[in-house]
Amino acid sequence: MKHVIFLGALFFIGLCTQAQVMQQKAVWSTISIPQLKCWICKGKLENYLLKEKGPAGDAGIIKWTINMNAGTMRIQYVPDRITLDYIHTAINNAGFDADSTKAEPDSYKMLPPICKRKEDGGGPQKGKPCNIPPDQR
Repeated sequence: MKHVIFLGALFFIGLCTQAQVMQQKAVWSTISIPQLKCWICKGKLENYLLKEKGPAGDAGIIKWTINMNAGTMRIQYVPDRITLDYIHTAINNAGFDADSTKAEPDSYKMLPPICKRKEDGGGPQKGKPCNIPPDQR
């Protein structure tokens, strides 16, 4: 009888462990980043996101695409590894506004002038479009 109970407990533990290994499917989300209008800003944000590992130390961000004309980023992530709020915070920590959340002030100050908000004098300069790749200028 003890062996049956022991085997039953092991089976139950095995099921619980298997349930923890299964993860949610990756989802896509679109984030508005109004300052993201040029290659310099795009490069700064991408370099920051490449270093970002998520709250558990594992990469929950799979990939992203940036539309500089619209100032948006579509990001694919695994929700049980990283949350959309955490991604917003990471973007804010890089110095950029994300949807309704504002950039972290110290990081924002470190951005080049072209990556700052329009009300702070940032953005593309007249006659110098910065959304064209550097090799095509």
